[in-house]
Amino acid sequence: MAVGVVALAGAALAACGNNSSNSSSGTKKTLNWMDKTEIEGMDLSKVTDATSFTQLNNTMEGLYRLGKNSKVEPGLATKTTTSNDGKTWTFTLRNNDKWSNGDLVTAQDFVYSWRRTVDPSTGSQYSYLFSGVKNADAIVAGKKKPNTLGVKAEGKDKLVVTLDKRIPYFKLLMGFPLFFPQNQKAVEQYGKSYGTSSKTTVYNGPFIQKGWTGSNLSWKLVKNKNYWDKKNIKLDTINFSVQKTPSTDYNLYQSGKLDAALLGPQASKQLKNQKGYTLRKTSSTIYLEMNMKKKPFNNENFRKAISLAIDRKELANSVGGTAEPADTLSPENMTEVNGKDYTDLVRGEATKQFNTYNKKQAQAFWKKAQQELGKKSVNFAILTYDDDASKKAGEYLQSTIESTLKGVNVRVQSIPKKTALNHAGSGNYDVFLMGWTADFSDPISFLDLNTSKNSQNWEKYSDPTYDKLVADSKVTPSETKRWDDLVKAEQRIISTQGVTPLYHPEEAWMVRPSVKNVIYNGAGAPYNFKGAYVAN
Repeated sequence: MAVGVVALAGAALAACGNNSSNSSSGTKKTLNWMDKTEIEGMDLSKVTDATSFTQLNNTMEGLYRLGKNSKVEPGLATKTTTSNDGKTWTFTLRNNDKWSNGDLVTAQDFVYSWRRTVDPSTGSQYSYLFSGVKNADAIVAGKKKPNTLGVKAEGKDKLVVTLDKRIPYFKLLMGFPLFFPQNQKAVEQYGKSYGTSSKTTVYNGPFIQKGWTGSNLSWKLVKNKNYWDKKNIKLDTINFSVQKTPSTDYNLYQSGKLDAALLGPQASKQLKNQKGYTLRKTSSTIYLEMNMKKKPFNNENFRKAISLAIDRKELANSVGGTAEPADTLSPENMTEVNGKDYTDLVRGEATKQFNTYNKKQAQAFWKKAQQELGKKSVNFAILTYDDDASKKAGEYLQSTIESTLKGVNVRVQSIPKKTALNHAGSGNYDVFLMGWTADFSDPISFLDLNTSKNSQNWEKYSDPTYDKLVADSKVTPSETKRWDDLVKAEQRIISTQGVTPLYHPEEAWMVRPSVKNVIYNGAGAPYNFKGAYVAN
């Protein structure tokens, strides 16, 4: 999923800073939390960013929930059976979960949701994740009707899913909000407004959302009285606010108005030995997408020149003391293959040659590009989000590219995340500084993204060799060949600079020691607050 200060007015600060009420169980009922970017939307068929998926993960529920270390835990499914060939899954659902509008959650809500997401008219950029569910690829391509998707309801509490092929990570997918149910009555009632505000969304998860108007930077989650497991929800309220400058959110933390604060580079170094210091490893990569529908970005030598002009260690230091330079597209510590980290298999000549700072080589590729393009100079803009880290990264890239490649002139365009994503999704950009967090703990979550026909392939990278390797990895019955195909695909996209990996974010936070049981997973929808509480 895509990843990336407004100072709050006195009234908003007071709301965030309300003293948490005490409960009889010795815990506080209110948590004050922050996010660094705004909500893109609450329509699970359409969102693409981590902030929105975290909101959906806590206000909605699917067949499973993902607990600590992405462990699959019970959600709406009370029983799961699988056919011997792994292609038919039957889920028995709870009969006591309701939507916030009072409707019973049924198997048909899953059927409706899945069909809506794969329907091309919905415009989901995530519909490709249904690949492997019977007929999904043909439906997404417009060759079959959505009602032919391999999912059906047998009564109110039985859901049957038919696959074209065994999917090794199928259970992990079922814990991702894209595969959660949707209430058809609400979607049709609100039409185009569905999911654009708290009031135009209905919920079936641990919390319901209140106060989000579609663009504001503060809202709250409130305990859902209709949730099937409400007795185990300890918090009454989670107050959220968007904080785009680390110094501001840390000041709010110090004054007691936030229970958690994302730290900037200097603070992360100074506070690393303080109580409450928390390092969160993300299954994320920040990289450059160059719009290959435009010149000079369709020129491979130019893309290589840009990559070689970037000192990733300096860049990582400029955005945060805990960021790690990236020489692979997939992040470390996400996937293990036969006792080895997957990225160790990827590293080789391609990663060393094209993802390592080399001023002379950068200038040599720039000369080749000049000859091929018939130009001595080029001007372009780097599109970034308007948070502090993104702005700093953009400034560093502008400086190093212009100083290394004479004749290349760069400007930085920093705008709100939602607007930036709209620009990128419509191809209205030159170079986009973006991030991707794995939807589940497998490198296919990164590699599938850049295949020619993927709706999220905003840079329009197209390479038949790469496409074939990714496609082959999905159908081979051999695990050994699957990993070999994925490794070769990743080496291929690096050697052609289909995308330019920059760094892997690791976030340093101060989290109040009284905050307990907040589950964070590097992949998927990052935060799970279902069992969270604040001790007295």
